[in-house]
Amino acid sequence: MITNGRAARDTISIVRRLREKTSAISVLIAPTIVDKKWLFEVKEAGADKIGIAIDAATQELFQTLRGRSVMGPHRWEKYWRTIDEAVRTFDRYNVGIHLIVGLGEREQEMIETIQRAYDMGALTHLFSFFPEKGSSMQGYRQPPIGSYRRVQLARYLINKGITTANKMRFNKEGKLMEFGVNKGILDEAIDSGLPFMTSGCPTKERESACNRPFSDSTPYQAYIGEMRNYPFAPNKEDVKIVRKQLWDYSNTSVKVWIEDLDHQNCLSTT
Repeated sequence: MITNGRAARDTISIVRRLREKTSAISVLIAPTIVDKKWLFEVKEAGADKIGIAIDAATQELFQTLRGRSVMGPHRWEKYWRTIDEAVRTFDRYNVGIHLIVGLGEREQEMIETIQRAYDMGALTHLFSFFPEKGSSMQGYRQPPIGSYRRVQLARYLINKGITTANKMRFNKEGKLMEFGVNKGILDEAIDSGLPFMTSGCPTKERESACNRPFSDSTPYQAYIGEMRNYPFAPNKEDVKIVRKQLWDYSNTSVKVWIEDLDHQNCLSTT
């Protein structure tokens, strides 16, 4: 949905038409222009799941990037109220939240927001910030790959009910140091590769059916081992690289992680 007065009714009309052709529909909504009554109507029309793009992990960042500070119509409180209403309408874990890592938040703040959503009955799906040329944020840097990998893994463990944010340990800079699970459980999650795949596109047959790897990284980054969201289950070599990245606490945005690539190993390029 776009934030337009006609979008609410048009969305319901589109859902009804799609329902004749498919058995599963997820609607990414604009909370600013919907209410509880509309949520019930879109469910009756045939929607199975609801997505909400909060994007920013904190109220301050949300206001700065999407709210009053940029003369935007969106309000943090309204978005979270809509999440609660959507969970009540569609039931637990049928509501998803999009979050963008790297907008200025700390790892701890992002992970606590992921936990807040899970406690409410909503799952979270991650993107890594990418500075689009020509946008107002083109001068921003991507989050370091190590930071993104840690948040990916924390999100997976929280969404699977394996651990909680209050069991994790963070340093004084808010960086995640311990995940609150034993080594065996942690290794099993990492080796599966699932935490590092594109999330937010489940089907009845597959946990992730999304194949959009370059929405938050470039083909070059993928080539050097920094595909932010894998569109497939990472293989053993991919997981080997991911393991190194998880414990990298530097602030470098892009590195070369594949051994023997131009005779470099973990050589900083920015």
